[in-house]
Amino acid sequence: MTSPAAQQLGIVPSVFAVQHLPQATFPEDDDWIALVRAPEGLTVIRETWPTGSGDRWIGLYGGGTGHQLDVPGMLAAIVGPLAEAAIPVFVASTFHADLVLVPEPRIKQAVTVLEEAGHRVDTRHLHTPDS
Repeated sequence: MTSPAAQQLGIVPSVFAVQHLPQATFPEDDDWIALVRAPEGLTVIRETWPTGSGDRWIGLYGGGTGHQLDVPGMLAAIVGPLAEAAIPVFVASTFHADLVLVPEPRIKQAVTVLEEAGHRVDTRHLHTPDS
């Protein structure tokens, strides 16, 4: 089986928080980026920069033309190498590409892992507390 072509990814300039609202069917505000409703409750992805408390996630998003919905393995080509490096992810897929969130303290390692796997990562928006 051949793997998908190397992908062009970019760092999203925002920093994100992932929340679980067990009793909610919709958030009380409109400051969210993505919502997923499941039997266990609502999962909400929000921007949390420039400051914010709790776990912070950095987003990697497909650049260029994105990918077609019928092209298999695109997401696996990104999360596979991250899984092998024991880097946690949270994913929200869009019609055009996948938003792959990694914990803020692991973003530099994630970029290295993805580049070693053949992907190109535009890091111009990479701003971490230790950079």
